[in-house]
Amino acid sequence: MITLHTAALGEHVLPDLSAQQLPKDVVWIDLMKGDAAERASIERATGIRVPTVERLVEIESSSRLATENGALYLSTPMIYRGSSNEPLSTPLGFVLTRDLLLTVRFYELGAFPAFEERCAKTPGARYSSAGVFIGLIEVSVDRMADLLERLAAELDLVSHRIFRAEADNALGKQRPARETANLRQLLRRVGAGGDLVSKLRDSLLGVERMVPYVANGAAAWLGDAEKLRLTTLRADIASLNDHALFMTNKVQLLLDATLGLINIEQNNIIKVLTIVSVVGVPPTLVASMYGMNFKDMPELSWAWGYPYGLTLILISAVLPLLWFKWRGWL
Repeated sequence: MITLHTAALGEHVLPDLSAQQLPKDVVWIDLMKGDAAERASIERATGIRVPTVERLVEIESSSRLATENGALYLSTPMIYRGSSNEPLSTPLGFVLTRDLLLTVRFYELGAFPAFEERCAKTPGARYSSAGVFIGLIEVSVDRMADLLERLAAELDLVSHRIFRAEADNALGKQRPARETANLRQLLRRVGAGGDLVSKLRDSLLGVERMVPYVANGAAAWLGDAEKLRLTTLRADIASLNDHALFMTNKVQLLLDATLGLINIEQNNIIKVLTIVSVVGVPPTLVASMYGMNFKDMPELSWAWGYPYGLTLILISAVLPLLWFKWRGWL
């Protein structure tokens, strides 16, 4: 689907695929899941090569940042919500010239309607192709900052659950099966946080590369205000990258702590099984000895032989328990 935006951005012009040129005053072409006919129509009307998805997913810097015939070809991975509400990554492409911006995307990205909504709050304003590009990047960076803030709050909750003293008290009151289920849930939450922060860092890295490339490659036709906005963007992205790195380290810490708790739970189970097996050995030995029923066993004809055997079995079971208690293993 092709959507054309004029400089006022309040007007969406539906294109004619057979047109040889763009309508007047168009500064932004948004191509969403474009097919071959739509790509050919844009190339015919603008003279710009429309990048394919195979080109946009490449990770080399020369593929993500390039200049052809005065047009800047840019691409970066961006985060979107899939059908299962899980954060996924999709390539987003830009082709920026002095008079026109082409965006190539394959899924709905929240930054686009958010940018249009922000522009609607300033009626009468007119935007250049570079102004639209910078505005989209600003909104995208804002949304990534919001995701990092929510992720930080989520990881704080997990950290409180793992490390606080009251959490230890709560653990002691729960059944082992319930506690194991809780630890699995914590592990999933930490893993989901790690997956999200890795996607955010990938997006931030792509945007971080694009901003200085545009600042240098389009310096001849950027206004002073646009250059200042790009400088501000570079500072914001650098601070978010530092915060994302901190979040990565925190995710690793929580992951190690959660796995450590799981190992402790497993060790406790093994310890209980070991104690039970050790406690059961002496009574089994006593019972097996008196279960042989040899003819000359003195206890066989003894009136108190049966109570004596039971008492001996009981004592042989209690003594290991007392020894484990004395050693502090219980």
